[in-house]
Amino acid sequence: MPSAPSNFFTHLECSMTGARIEADQPHNLSPEGWPLLARYDLAAMKGRLDRDAIAARSASDHPGFWKWRELLPVTNDEDIVSLGEVDTPLIDATGTAAQIGASGRLWVKDEGRLPTGSFKARGLALAVSMAKSYGVQTMAMPTNGNAGAALSAYGARAGMTTYSFCPEDTPDVNVREIAGQGGKVFRVNGLIHQCGAIVGALKEQMGWFDVSTLKEPYRIEGKKTMGIELAWQLGWKLPDAIFYPTGGGTGLIGMWKAFDEMEQLGWIGSERPKMFAVQAEGCAPIVKAYEAGEEHAPEWLDAHTFAAGIRVPKAIGDFLILRAVRESEGAALSVSEDQIEAARQLCGGEDGLLLCPEGAATLAACQSALERGLVERDSDIVLFNCGSGLKYPLPDPKRSLDRTQVITPDMLEA
Repeated sequence: MPSAPSNFFTHLECSMTGARIEADQPHNLSPEGWPLLARYDLAAMKGRLDRDAIAARSASDHPGFWKWRELLPVTNDEDIVSLGEVDTPLIDATGTAAQIGASGRLWVKDEGRLPTGSFKARGLALAVSMAKSYGVQTMAMPTNGNAGAALSAYGARAGMTTYSFCPEDTPDVNVREIAGQGGKVFRVNGLIHQCGAIVGALKEQMGWFDVSTLKEPYRIEGKKTMGIELAWQLGWKLPDAIFYPTGGGTGLIGMWKAFDEMEQLGWIGSERPKMFAVQAEGCAPIVKAYEAGEEHAPEWLDAHTFAAGIRVPKAIGDFLILRAVRESEGAALSVSEDQIEAARQLCGGEDGLLLCPEGAATLAACQSALERGLVERDSDIVLFNCGSGLKYPLPDPKRSLDRTQVITPDMLEA
């Protein structure tokens, strides 16, 4: 991969206090205990780089989201850890739109096309690359599955040792995927935040660098590329609304950050989409805080949902999620398990798109928002399908035929 024209990453900033922190060593949270955000010299970048020239870069030299590397923190080419990333497609779901009464464009941004089959590849590619630049050798995280898969894959590529701690009901395919890519993986009799407590308790003793959601500053930089890529794919315009499956909320926060950076660069205007944070009824701390007018969400007790990726009882970046939702005049919405499954079957049957449960939750929330008038029916809407639907159990149709018997048309239509 050839050298970038320049690197514009300058420092880190506490997301709550605004305090500046130098990026000369690996960091977790700010001294006050809040997530850190990467900052760039956007004024210098604006005068030197053209958005369309960057977008036109060769995929062989700058695969996928690495084309935007002036807006990413990795300084040296040799520190980039890549597994052949791609620009994920924006798919027009016309059949599904008709069924839910959406008269505008309804797109699905299918993140399942990335390495390891989920959008976690974006954040972990950046986190691992930056850790490599600092000489980190061992990393650990709690995970509901997909993040651990991405950590193990990129960690293996970088020659690192990785540890992943999963709730005991994590899909077996995720656990095996982590192990198959060389990661050390453990099931824990608890939820993701309790897995995180294990990482926190042992990281000093074990020499781990903690890459938990928003407890290091670079996963968000990878996730923000969803916002840049989306703007580029839509001709440097943003949709009217974005529905995003929200657990830790890194992607929603990252896209909101990307929109601000792109406006400062002159790549887009001041218009913003309504941001909808989507959660499951069985674990909806952000929804509860949004409806109560609060800035922080208390821990959700007895969290449960089939959509494991959004089963996050306590998000450290809750205030950043809620700020983006409110500033955009969007909302935080929860949907039931039945709505999630119905949406998954709807999109699969109408448009041939096999959504993961978390992605299906965004479709269910979109339908609810249209019915409630939170979004105009002629709006241009983007749903984020955060991972491959093939990683999750699918309904068993239980239909079979006996080849030794006469097979009639009515048997095929039953």
